[in-house]
Amino acid sequence: MKESRSGKESKQPRPPVSLKQLAAHLGLDPATVSVVLNDVPGRSIPQKTRDRIKAAARELSYQPNLLARSLRSRQSKTIGILVPELGDGYHTQVMSGIGDYLINAGYFYFTAHHRHKPELIAEYTRMFIGRGAQGIIAVDTLLEQPISIPVVAVAGHRRIQGITNVALDHLRAAELTLSHLHSLGHRKIAFMRGQPFSSDSEARWKGLVAAAAKLSIAISPELVTTLDRDISSPELGYPIVQQLLATGKLFTALVAFNDISAIGAIRALQDANLRVPTDVSVIGFDDIKAAGFTLPRLTTIHQPLEEFGRIAGEHLIGRISGRLASRQEIAVKPTLIARESTGVARQ
Repeated sequence: MKESRSGKESKQPRPPVSLKQLAAHLGLDPATVSVVLNDVPGRSIPQKTRDRIKAAARELSYQPNLLARSLRSRQSKTIGILVPELGDGYHTQVMSGIGDYLINAGYFYFTAHHRHKPELIAEYTRMFIGRGAQGIIAVDTLLEQPISIPVVAVAGHRRIQGITNVALDHLRAAELTLSHLHSLGHRKIAFMRGQPFSSDSEARWKGLVAAAAKLSIAISPELVTTLDRDISSPELGYPIVQQLLATGKLFTALVAFNDISAIGAIRALQDANLRVPTDVSVIGFDDIKAAGFTLPRLTTIHQPLEEFGRIAGEHLIGRISGRLASRQEIAVKPTLIARESTGVARQ
């Protein structure tokens, strides 16, 4: 017998046993063992026998063949999640809500990030289906066509057969944003449009245009910029403000596309010796966790990001189980969180 350098017996991991081997060890029929380990309801098996089977399964390192089980039941208990990236506050909070719900519902999930590349979105979708995923949740992902399994899109805005969109009411968000600035006396307002590849960009901009018209706020083309970089740090908004300042056109408020770009915008304004909000007010969008800890604390539109994830998970599992019918859209209402980055317009 081999010994380790410490003089103690070297323990090797026990190889897992099959269902038939486990049943033979217990002297039971394999069907009985399978019923217990799979928690099949409605079978009259004494609790003492159930306990003995489960104890032996632990002792002998029994691992069920999940692939075989899924082929028999056609239920893999697996979900695929598409997300642009994994390191950004918005996506992380949505993913947290999704993950918590799926874990509690007894589902496993794969996550694939695609950096907004259409070819990767299509490839990962095929891979999820090929690996037996029962459904897909797509976060901030531009889907192009129907998919053969149930799909829920978070921040989805395209009407595609079989895909349920969980989306914020962007018109209401725009009304909250511009009404807040209008009430503080702001009329010269600069705007950041989102990147073309972001699924929220078009809906959010249309909402702002409609809300500005209602409030008779003129949108100056010279004060409208468009984000184009695929990054998730405050660096996203920094050069945009530099571009705006370079035009020489005055503005007293800035509507950022999201909180990350708003944080970068504030830094750029401060580096140009402008005070926030005394000289320029800044409002963000999303209410990521960092928004309440910036200097100044960021005024923003609150999206219940973790709730988005929970709603997506709940609806998808409901569709898979047959409890819920497919819906075109689930609308979520925003709220305004007024903090320190907005104030009365300078005269």
